[in-house]
Amino acid sequence: MSTALVTGATAGIGREFAVQLAARGHDLVLVARDTARLDELADLLGSEHGIDVEVLTADLTDRAALTRVAERVASADDPVDVLVNNAGYSLKQRFLDNDVAAEEAVFDVLTRAVLVLSHTAGRAMRERGRGQIINVSSVASFIASGTYSASKSWVTVFSEGLASELTGTGVGVTALCPGFTHTEFHERADLDMTRMPEFMWLDAPRLVRDALADADKGKVVSVPGMQYKAIVGALRVLPRPLVRRQSRSAHRPSD
Repeated sequence: MSTALVTGATAGIGREFAVQLAARGHDLVLVARDTARLDELADLLGSEHGIDVEVLTADLTDRAALTRVAERVASADDPVDVLVNNAGYSLKQRFLDNDVAAEEAVFDVLTRAVLVLSHTAGRAMRERGRGQIINVSSVASFIASGTYSASKSWVTVFSEGLASELTGTGVGVTALCPGFTHTEFHERADLDMTRMPEFMWLDAPRLVRDALADADKGKVVSVPGMQYKAIVGALRVLPRPLVRRQSRSAHRPSD
């Protein structure tokens, strides 16, 4: 039986990955900051699917905690076959209005953790000749709107480069680029999304099913939802000055 490790596993897209990977029969390593929520999810998925579920409490802004997660990913005795780098959050204010320490913490979760865990998993999986890395990025990676957008742009391009590096090794890499999704994400960031039309929202279970299907097919960039496929297609060909103008209001916090 294979093992999947999911960061940010207690809520939103990460929780849905845990649920669907458990349904596929994977043992799980669940990583997040909230031990109580981790234990609750572990008990639920373990009893429902008859799998082994390991809980690993870690704040990925803490380098020592990130090292512990990396060591688990690197284990040769109990290998991780699927890595889902999902942990992430956003800040409400614009870059220059935030304290730089807060910006550094988001940067560590969105980029440094992805780099460290992908490096560890990539080496271990390459050695075994099999494995899958799924890095949760965003449609925001194709626009220009603050540090969240910039960090997700890094995740998308990094994943493309790593996928190329691992071609022919038996290890797949997929960057998942969802748009607005019904989860706790925007509520936690205290963002007012009431003006966003319903047709722009994605359903987390469908999103994750599509992402896993794309990963199974070896797709490097997965964009769920026809509306976002169209948007990303347009963003790839529009002149960047126009993209920047259109991006000024994107992810703008409410007053």
